[in-house]
Amino acid sequence: MPVKIRLQRHGKKGKPFYWVVAADSRSKRDGKFLEKLGTYNPNTNPATINLDVDGSVKWLQNGAQPTDTARAILSYKGVMLKKHLLVGVRKGALTEEQAEEKFQAWLAGKEEGIQAKIDGLDKAKADAKAKALEAEKEVSDKRAAALAPAVEEEVAEEAAEATEAVAETTEVAEATTEAPAEEAPATEAAATEEE
Repeated sequence: MPVKIRLQRHGKKGKPFYWVVAADSRSKRDGKFLEKLGTYNPNTNPATINLDVDGSVKWLQNGAQPTDTARAILSYKGVMLKKHLLVGVRKGALTEEQAEEKFQAWLAGKEEGIQAKIDGLDKAKADAKAKALEAEKEVSDKRAAALAPAVEEEVAEEAAEATEAVAETTEVAEATTEAPAEEAPATEAAATEEE
């Protein structure tokens, strides 16, 4: 039975999500498989890959052939390197401790590279956001500068209207205070005539 390590598509239209599986090469792409080795999500940046390294190495040592894409994923996660190191251990070129040490050093370097990419993407996103905010602020300032004369005229007109309104109310108030004073003597005179 020829075994292949390949991708099995899941997810929805336009948003693929893959399982990395060991399957009989004669089975359908999304059909029966022998073992699920991990997942691959190309929708994130950088792509998210979860993989059982030891299980993948076991299948490769037993003769499973990876497809081109699966080989790239396995190489990215260090499965091909680990298989290579284990061949060196079997031949006597390395001890298991040396092979594990080399593999862990490679993993540490790979993690640093991935983290550097994530940091670079975050910095680029922050820079783009800052530029957009600066452009928005510039546009807002231009609009405020263009509206400033019109606003000043409106404020001046409102102040003039308010001054006129205050003057009218003071005139009305003075007129009402003078009128009762003139009426008071007339009422007093009327009251004395009645007596």
